[in-house]
Amino acid sequence: MFDKLRVSVITLGIVFLLSLPLSGQQSYVSRFDAYGGYGFLDSPKVNLFENGFAAQFGVRPTTWLSLGIDYTYASGDLKITPDQLLPALQAQLQAGIAAGIGAGKLPPTYPYSTLYVPAHSRTQTFAAGPELIYRHFQKVTLFVRPVYAGVIHETATPQPQDPVVAALVATLIPGASKTDNVLFLGFGGGFDILFSKHFALRTQADLVHDHLFNDLLKDARWTVRFSCGPAFNFGKNIVK
Repeated sequence: MFDKLRVSVITLGIVFLLSLPLSGQQSYVSRFDAYGGYGFLDSPKVNLFENGFAAQFGVRPTTWLSLGIDYTYASGDLKITPDQLLPALQAQLQAGIAAGIGAGKLPPTYPYSTLYVPAHSRTQTFAAGPELIYRHFQKVTLFVRPVYAGVIHETATPQPQDPVVAALVATLIPGASKTDNVLFLGFGGGFDILFSKHFALRTQADLVHDHLFNDLLKDARWTVRFSCGPAFNFGKNIVK
């Protein structure tokens, strides 16, 4: 469902963009902008897709540069398989399975080869960085974020599908959930469709790299963020 929604939003945005009169330099650029809209985070490495929202605030020292802060909140479901764990934890898990079967606490006929752990995730990101802006077109503003940095805060709550998985998860994660905070780096860009001096529709995408739960998972991951929604421009005109 959400894949179709993403495709529809992107396609409509591009079609609408192409239908606008693009020629003409922008003669009015406000000092500040604020944005809020739908957003999703997609982390294929851990089979995680999260829906939520994104918000931004920017200050424009010049017409071609914006300095801003960024916040995202999203939640969704993921799946962790044993081969994604640190090697030491994989060995610990296999030893626990063998010991549990030997002690009669785990069933020997369980399909351990297809073992996975479903979990629910809640993710927040806090970021800041520069944005380079191209204003050659009258009704469309293009922008790119060459690099930005921030903190990602994520809480994963395992949701074992049966008592066997619940018993194994308890040997790896002692609490009901696991939380981590890590630094990340990213880059991205997008465009604003300008309806007036003070209102626009923004479409943007970013790619970030992080290694959440590095005491549990062996690999870092790439996360794609897509967002679309209204942007509001305000403050004095900075065009000289």
